[in-house]
Amino acid sequence: MSKEHDRGMTISVKPGTRLTVGLIFLFGIYIILHGHLTPGGGFAGGVIVALSFINLDLAFGGEVSARIFAKGSTSVVEAFGGIMFLALALLGLQWGGFFDNFLHPDGEPGMLISAGIIPLENIAISLKVGAGLFAIFLTLIALQKFESEKK
Repeated sequence: MSKEHDRGMTISVKPGTRLTVGLIFLFGIYIILHGHLTPGGGFAGGVIVALSFINLDLAFGGEVSARIFAKGSTSVVEAFGGIMFLALALLGLQWGGFFDNFLHPDGEPGMLISAGIIPLENIAISLKVGAGLFAIFLTLIALQKFESEKK
């Protein structure tokens, strides 16, 4: 048996995780992109996307996240989300005010693209929240490893 089979949870959990993690990720993207039309948005979608990566980490071991994300990439994604959020807010100053809806100011009910900057702000918030939550999870794992090695 290889070392990869020894990491993470039992062999019965891993196939279920392989099947569900993509669906969880897609559901998070759906919540983010439809947040201006339905309940949800950037925060809820970011949490769901982060939980899909956390699910992978729990089922297959901590090395999975190391293969997906380079060291420090969660902080880069989180910073990009914050900068994107603030940049969109400041761009509104060109057309009237802070957070001004400059892409489609009037909007039309029922039209998907009539929301203006709101979907873009939802994407920015989801990057910030998702990367931040995943970074907290990785930090807690590192702290747990440090504490167990100290004993």
